[in-house]
Amino acid sequence: RDLRQRLANEVPLPSGIGIHFGGTAEDQEESFRQMGLMLVLGIVLVYMVMASQFESLLDPFLILFSIPFAFTGVAISLTLLRLTVSIMSFIGMILLVGVVVNNAIVLIDYINLLRARGQRLAEAIIHAGRSRLRPVLITTMTTSLAMIPMILSRGEGAATWKPMAATIVGGLIFSMLVTLVLVPTLYSLAHSRTARKQEQAAAEKGVRV
Repeated sequence: RDLRQRLANEVPLPSGIGIHFGGTAEDQEESFRQMGLMLVLGIVLVYMVMASQFESLLDPFLILFSIPFAFTGVAISLTLLRLTVSIMSFIGMILLVGVVVNNAIVLIDYINLLRARGQRLAEAIIHAGRSRLRPVLITTMTTSLAMIPMILSRGEGAATWKPMAATIVGGLIFSMLVTLVLVPTLYSLAHSRTARKQEQAAAEKGVRV
């Protein structure tokens, strides 16, 4: 895009003459379009699977909020390491779609379990956050540490794999921090009205008994 702008502004072309980008540049644009489509399809499929497992449309939607923040972590890591968005970066982002939701799934599933056992909404969220903190940290750190050698490598092929490793590490760490704070907050906001109705119904039932 920058090259096209410079050519348009700095290179005067005679009438009837134009510039067309082909070869590798054309292949790259087509690959980026396909990768973008795969990314969208991946998000849709992840949502469909979670909706069938949770038997709910709301909870999977709340879990998906961890994905945009994972992409924020990707942007930060690529910027800090001075890497560019490439095909390997896109592959890393597609992998993140299926990985970053795991932490939120573990958290929300346990919150639902505690609420089914009779705990109140706030108590269930606090208890789930405490008990699931260690699994979330272990999952994120083991995957991130496994990618560190790929980021630090300077051997043959390192330039190819480094963007994917940086994408996965940045997305996982940033999404983990968001998952532990934002997802429980959104869950509380989304289910607070239902929780109040259930508590009122339970209180009325207790009074009648």
